Amino acid sequence: MSLTIFRKAHFNAAHRLYKASWDDAKNLEVFGKCSNPNYHGHNYELEVGLTGNIDPETGYLIDLKVLKDIIKSEVEDAFDHKNLNLEVEDFKELNPTVENIAIVIWKRLRNQLDSKYRITVKLYETPRNFVIYTGEE
Repeated sequence: MSLTIFRKAHFNAAHRLYKASWDDAKNLEVFGKCSNPNYHGHNYELEVGLTGNIDPETGYLIDLKVLKDIIKSEVEDAFDHKNLNLEVEDFKELNPTVENIAIVIWKRLRNQLDSKYRITVKLYETPRNFVIYTGEE
């Protein structure tokens, strides 16, 4: 029997949206106040969904404590209270848009979870702005 379980998490992080090859005027035109050279922050809300088959012996899709620990190490510890542009290696050359952050989170989780699970990352940058990424092309 296939189903999807979810685990929620939260992290706070600062970032700046910009392209280094553009001047400040062009960055402001494209990214608006999100291109502030002094950075700005968000209270990100994350929902991670795993889809797969229930283990008939345990009744679990996955032990949620295992998923919680993976999210903590791969996302919360890595991103919480960090400047994504300056402190997180994944964003040294990648603009930390909510879209790119969700993809990075998905890849980090994919590296830690059995391939039998389909992963869905739903990341809220604000209560009204969010992205869903499933790794599908």
